[in-house]
Amino acid sequence: MDLEECIKFANENPVAWVGTEDGDQPRVRPLGMWFADKTGFYFQIWTIKDIYKQMEKNPVLELGFISEKKDRVLRIAGRAEFLDDLKLKEKSLNDRPFLKDFGLTADSPKLAIFRISKGEAYFWTMETNLDPKKKLLF
Repeated sequence: MDLEECIKFANENPVAWVGTEDGDQPRVRPLGMWFADKTGFYFQIWTIKDIYKQMEKNPVLELGFISEKKDRVLRIAGRAEFLDDLKLKEKSLNDRPFLKDFGLTADSPKLAIFRISKGEAYFWTMETNLDPKKKLLF
């Protein structure tokens, strides 16, 4: 397993289950990943949402991606890094026009971009269920 395999899998299965912390309560929700490349796994969120507030308090996240056939899972753990980059925000609006439909603009304080650029990743399958985890640090 290498980072390229993780990137490919995440891009092919872009809905991630994202785990955050809300006080002493874990919170998990699906979130559509924008894209992944060698610089990280990228998402955009609204700053008015609970997930953003939770990430401000504790940016440590775990992501779970599952294949369409539900036979392989990619788990990624890392720290969310918020990016205040106008060009990146403009690209997100161009790539995801539905964001504009909600009234978001590149300079809107309601639009936040984050990525996980460092962390650990591993794949799970039924065949490897009982094997020790083979984690990739990236």
